[in-house]
Amino acid sequence: MNTAAIPTIPVYFRPEATATSRFFAPGTFKPSACVVDWLTAGLPIEVRSHAPASREQLCLAHDPHYVEGVLGGRLPNGFGGRQADVAASLPYTTGAMIAAADDALTSGAVACAPVSGFHHAGWDRGGGYCTFNGLVVAARHLHAQGRVQRVGILDLDQHYGDGTEEIRRHLRLDWIQHDTAGARCRRAVDAEPYLADLPRRLRTFSGCDLLLYQAGADPHVHDPLGGWMTDLQLERRDRIVFECAAELGLPVAWNLAGGYRRDARGSIAPVLAIHRRTMQVCAAVYAGAAA
Repeated sequence: MNTAAIPTIPVYFRPEATATSRFFAPGTFKPSACVVDWLTAGLPIEVRSHAPASREQLCLAHDPHYVEGVLGGRLPNGFGGRQADVAASLPYTTGAMIAAADDALTSGAVACAPVSGFHHAGWDRGGGYCTFNGLVVAARHLHAQGRVQRVGILDLDQHYGDGTEEIRRHLRLDWIQHDTAGARCRRAVDAEPYLADLPRRLRTFSGCDLLLYQAGADPHVHDPLGGWMTDLQLERRDRIVFECAAELGLPVAWNLAGGYRRDARGSIAPVLAIHRRTMQVCAAVYAGAAA
């Protein structure tokens, strides 16, 4: 592999990142739950703090009127409300993605932002539990600094990244290469052909300086908003992404996209298990840990 091993996987997390889906029980915040789960499992991660995204950074991907309206509680967020607590949390969600992208680019390896709620957010609108598009914000932030010339976004959430594509077109960001599986894969019969083709798709990002990877849990066949992959297929998906990126020497910043399953007690344990496996595979590829 062209990527040097690192001792631990950097995970950019702040407890203020609390915006979460209505599918989860009140008080259940996936970012913190994932971090606790990874630490409890003894995975080789290093939790690091980060700055919240500034208004100026959020405006790299969004209409300033929309940004100010959401943060000020005058316009609805991606959850369809104007909650002050959601507005306060959103800069930390995008801030985590910026920090992970910066770290991965600096190390040449990998970093994680255990957050979600990006790819349905368009230029001047939210929706689908997405308010600000942290993927495009992170890409444009690094591009404005002159640190990247081309960025890839590999979106393996269950759903089409319509907001990402809208912003790309609106701002003419042809230097962002966007591949969203949700545009074409919906059924279980799609899984094996897609996985067989995934290494080729990864190689199309070889000209990029950085890959932003949405590791969605909702493509699972039992997800209420899914799905088309089994547990083993999701694991293979992640292994292909990380191994191919490492072989290409392509830095990866990844985040946790959708996942809405609950167990009989109402907990998100099934979602945590999928995200735990993604981190296990990541650690196996980049930190030499047992998968």
